[in-house]
Amino acid sequence: MTATLTQLIPLTPPSNPQLQDIRTQAAAYLQEETIPTNKNEEWRFTNLSPLLAQIFTAPSLKIPLVNINNFVISEAPDSRLVFVNGVYAPEHSSIANLPAGVFVGNLAAANDAGLAVTDYLGKQPGGEEVFTAINTAGINEAAVIWFEKDCTYLAPIQLLFITTVEDTAIATHPRTLVVLERRSSATIVQEYLSISASSDTYFNNSVTEIWLGDAANLNHTRIQNEDITAIHIGKTAVSQSQHSSYTGNSIDLGAKLSRHNWEIFQIGAATETNLNGLAMVNGEQESDTHSVIALTKPHGITNQLHKCIVDDRAHAIFNGKVFVPQAAQQTNAGQLNRNLLLSSTAKIDTKPQLEITADNVKCSHGATVSQLEDDEIFYLQSRGLDVETAKILLINAFAVEIIDRIPVASIREKLAVAVKAFKAN
Repeated sequence: MTATLTQLIPLTPPSNPQLQDIRTQAAAYLQEETIPTNKNEEWRFTNLSPLLAQIFTAPSLKIPLVNINNFVISEAPDSRLVFVNGVYAPEHSSIANLPAGVFVGNLAAANDAGLAVTDYLGKQPGGEEVFTAINTAGINEAAVIWFEKDCTYLAPIQLLFITTVEDTAIATHPRTLVVLERRSSATIVQEYLSISASSDTYFNNSVTEIWLGDAANLNHTRIQNEDITAIHIGKTAVSQSQHSSYTGNSIDLGAKLSRHNWEIFQIGAATETNLNGLAMVNGEQESDTHSVIALTKPHGITNQLHKCIVDDRAHAIFNGKVFVPQAAQQTNAGQLNRNLLLSSTAKIDTKPQLEITADNVKCSHGATVSQLEDDEIFYLQSRGLDVETAKILLINAFAVEIIDRIPVASIREKLAVAVKAFKAN
């Protein structure tokens, strides 16, 4: 037996009747869709056979006992939202002391607070994409962050999505909605992880929708650190109004198969977008990052740097697209993918793309693939380091450019430890 679209959609009735229309529209998209294969251009490098070979069930609605102490960041004592197997876990969350104008909570609490979540939920472009539609067709819960105009909250907001091992292979569909009204500012750390190891595959299909009002500013760090048996497919869709700024930091460490679709839509002039990515995979892991930056207004600035470190028989994929149509005059866009191969069997597929029809722009893109240089290792050995320490030092130097862009110190420290534990051959 193999996975089907119908089998992947959660069947729980909507908690809010207003969600039914959103779910119905998404289900209609799926009538004409199938799970993509390598014959689909957007998926031709991604091996979905682990997903197709597995039958998944919905997790229990009862929250299991978990210990999250190792995952809590010290910088967010009063702004933490936790979901376990897709279920809101208020006993692990900490949101009681937030200032006026800042809402952090689940979907039910957002409705009780009178927030117009259905004006934004499921409204980003690209909702017909098959895995996004699967998530939306079964939507029943979500993490909601909402800043009213002119609100600034200096501490980071932590979102933890935890999967626990069950007796059967489970599928969860986490949803996040972020709305920053004009001139508001926030920092978000979003992490997907497993609380325990398992020999069974589980499927995590996440969608995050971000809406930035005029002159709003968001720094968003997304960490995928699932169990090595997991399949993780995620989307981050961001709509930016004029003069808004979005910085996204995407870190991919875990999962047997992971894919992150990053989609940025410019809906106002003079926006700034900075995308920083780091994927570290080994064994037989596969990590895929697809990004789209769609610029439709003048005076936009975008910078993207995505790095991959690949060891053993692992496979990393990068496909980045930047669209600069005639209306997006005086755009400044840069895109670079740098890759480090640590074994002769590691594999990289990279495809940076620029599509430009505007004639008054400054745009560049490129990709590099390299290995650890023998002369660099020899130089470090001549200074007293052994081979393994020299390799770790060079890997760290490659990764730190991305890690240092994350504004939360405890996250930088945790990732530095992960880099040191990433052994070269």
